[in-house]
Amino acid sequence: MAERVAAYPRPPALLVCRQHVRVEAMGRVVCDSHRSLRVLETFHPPVFYLSPEDVDLTLLEPAAGSSFCEWKGVASYFDLVAPGGDGSERRLRRALWSYPSPTQAFAPLAGWLACYPALMDGCWVDGELVIPQPGGFYGGWITSAVEGPFKGDPLHPELR
Repeated sequence: MAERVAAYPRPPALLVCRQHVRVEAMGRVVCDSHRSLRVLETFHPPVFYLSPEDVDLTLLEPAAGSSFCEWKGVASYFDLVAPGGDGSERRLRRALWSYPSPTQAFAPLAGWLACYPALMDGCWVDGELVIPQPGGFYGGWITSAVEGPFKGDPLHPELR
């Protein structure tokens, strides 16, 4: 039975997850892990935060700018950078983010990384390819385990 995102709490919940999570971008494995943290917020598909121990940090460069979440605090962003075959470099700007000093309620998120599935080659949960949450601002992971409607979906403008 799928989780209904309309029933997710506000403020959001933070849950330990042992599902197999894999992220690939620019032909590289960014993360392959059985430990993540899921943030569940009303009308959002889960956002998976990845342990920095399981992320290929050599692919990350700090990016300019930040954003503020009323629940989690100030987020920092990272570009994903990989060398191209011809000596050039490939870059996905602001593809990942992290909360270096989250609010007390989200302290376990400190330093863990989330990504925008729409910018990746693919994100998988237990082998299922993730559908990115609609809207360029959101980083939710849609799988068969969750049921919408989802914030950002143009068919549901009331959720924007």
